Amino acid sequence: MASLAQIAPDAPRHWEWQYLDLMRCIWEHGDERIDRTGVGTRSLFGAEVRFDLAGGAMPLLTTKRVYWKTATRELLWFLTGETNIRTLCAQGVEIWTDWPLDRYRRETGEAIERAAFSQRIVADAEFAARWGELGPVYGKQWVDWPTYEPAGEGLFRAGPGINQVAQVIDSLRANPGSRRHIIEGWNVAELDAMALPPCHKSYQFHVAGNRLSGLLYQRSCDLGLGFAFNIWSLAALIRMLAQQCDLEPGDAVWMGGDVHLYLNHAPLVEEQLRRAPAGEARLDFARKPASIFDYRIEDFIVSGYAPQAHIAAPVAV
Repeated sequence: MASLAQIAPDAPRHWEWQYLDLMRCIWEHGDERIDRTGVGTRSLFGAEVRFDLAGGAMPLLTTKRVYWKTATRELLWFLTGETNIRTLCAQGVEIWTDWPLDRYRRETGEAIERAAFSQRIVADAEFAARWGELGPVYGKQWVDWPTYEPAGEGLFRAGPGINQVAQVIDSLRANPGSRRHIIEGWNVAELDAMALPPCHKSYQFHVAGNRLSGLLYQRSCDLGLGFAFNIWSLAALIRMLAQQCDLEPGDAVWMGGDVHLYLNHAPLVEEQLRRAPAGEARLDFARKPASIFDYRIEDFIVSGYAPQAHIAAPVAV
């Protein structure tokens, strides 16, 4: 792969080189290990990528196509608090389908194809209720974190859920200097009930002057596939919060714990490392919705995005 100096000797370093350098480091020097999926990974512990959102810029990878609408639909679904894949499948978003599908195949013995399973989820509400549930994943924790209150004689009953997103917006408006602008997904008491415990688990927001920055700590990151969606969603959430709170977007800071590449992603890694990033996407909003819970996919207008070809790779379940 050509070096940055060979491509453009006087050009500023494109943000995406952070990602490519991390990918190369993991692929060449990562600890090879057997993981939960059985596929195997190369991994390192602790990484950071930063991106300046000023001027509408957005962190879309250019060395392969990123389907940002799919990532945005997932983010908007999180904000509804829903935990069933039916709404996603109805929009053609299949990124959560593999976990319910795997459970269905195991428990019924039926070798149904994913497309047929997804179609049945959309067409049959009763089937979706039985087989499309993911448990209390991201959105449930974000907008309806469970509470409990005394019910007498040492008993407890469910109390009103906590909307962390709404609380963060209130605190950004009322007390921007607070160090408690946090959205947390890692509910220890409910991890075993989730189809997949949260990977992008902790968000924190920070106001400096009139600029809103956000930091995501991700305990586990599939760098080949998941990262592109994760950093886009972080940036989109910052942009939405900034618009709602009349702030300017600042930095998107992504921090990874176990950052890994799957061993069966060798073709993706090798092809992507042969490419050089170029260009920059920007995001504009078509309107300012009444609340952060009222955004629609049509509100997101992306321009200037000219990626290189998509690189397919399997998802490890």
